[in-house]
Amino acid sequence: MINNVVLVGRMTRDAELRYTPQNQAVATFTLAVNRNFKNHNGEREADFINVVIWRQQAENLANWAKKGALIGITGRIQTRNYENQQGQRVYVTEVVADNFQMLESRSAREGQSSGGYGGNSFGGSSAPSYGNADSSSQVPNFSRDESPFGNTNPMDISDDDLPF
Repeated sequence: MINNVVLVGRMTRDAELRYTPQNQAVATFTLAVNRNFKNHNGEREADFINVVIWRQQAENLANWAKKGALIGITGRIQTRNYENQQGQRVYVTEVVADNFQMLESRSAREGQSSGGYGGNSFGGSSAPSYGNADSSSQVPNFSRDESPFGNTNPMDISDDDLPF
C-alpha cells in the first residue's frame, strides 16, 4: 500500500502549536495549494488543506513559518472520526506531515507586494538555512528566455564527430 502526499502551498495562518499530556509538540495549520487550471471565469482556484505535524518538526514550523510562507511538505493522508457534543459522528481528513521545507527566503517573501497574504516576518532575525540553500539568495529565474548553461557560444561539431 502507498499513502504519500507532497504539497507546495502558502500557509493561510500561523501554525497553532500545542502539546499533548505526554509533552509531544503538535502543530496544525491550513495550506492553500493552487490548482493547475483556471475556472470558467479565468481565475485560479485553490484547495485549502488541513495539515498536522508532530514533535520537533512542529516546533520548527511554528517558530519559522508564518502566515503567507511558501512551504513544501511530505507526509500521508489520514482520516479519523469522533463524536461531537451533539452526539453526531464527525469525519476528518487531513494530511499528517513528516517533513516541511521553507521554499523562499524571508526577504523574497517580504519584497512581494501582491499575493494577499500580508507581510508578516518569519519571527526571528533570520530564517534557518535548510540543506545547502543560501537563505539570502534571490529566487532563481526558471524562465525559458535565457539559456540554462549561461552565455555560451554554440559548439562547433562536425558531422564526422557524431556517433550516428
